[in-house]
Amino acid sequence: MSVQELTVALVKAGRVKIRYPAAQVADDGDRISVRAPWAAEGVRDFGFVRFEPGDVFVEHFWRTRWYAVKEVWTGDGVLKGWYCDVTRPAVLREGVITVEDLDLDLWVSADGSSVLRLDEDEFAESGLATTDPEAAAQAVRALDALDEQARTPGGLPALLV
Repeated sequence: MSVQELTVALVKAGRVKIRYPAAQVADDGDRISVRAPWAAEGVRDFGFVRFEPGDVFVEHFWRTRWYAVKEVWTGDGVLKGWYCDVTRPAVLREGVITVEDLDLDLWVSADGSSVLRLDEDEFAESGLATTDPEAAAQAVRALDALDEQARTPGGLPALLV
C-alpha cells in the first residue's frame, strides 16, 4: 500500500499562512490524519514548549469539527504534547487539506499537567465576533470543548481513537 502525499494549507485572514507536505495516515470520512515534520524554519520557543527541526507532528483534522489536534513528538519518539488549533472544519480537495485558523489555540503537555488557552486576545482583536458571529460562537465552543476534554480522564487522546 502506498502512502498518499497531501498538502496542508493553513489559512488566516484570507491568506495562506503556511503550506507543507504531509503523509496521510488515515481518513475515515470525517477525520483526516496526517504525519508531517516540523514545517517552519528553525526553532520556535513558546516558553512552555519548543518546536524544532526533527519534531514530528501527527495532525488530525475534521470535516465536521471546528478544530484540529496535533500530536507533537520529538524525532526520537517522545511525546511533547498536543497543540490544538481552533479552525473552521477542514476541506480536502485535490490533495490539499485546507483549514482556516480562527486564532484560538490550546496546548496540553504530554503528562496532562499543563493545559493552556492561547491567543484569546488575538481572537478578540480579529473582529470575527462582528463579521461572522456564528463562526465566532463555534470557535469559542470548540476551545471550551477541547479545554474540557483535556481536563477529563483520558484527555485529548480519547478524541483520537
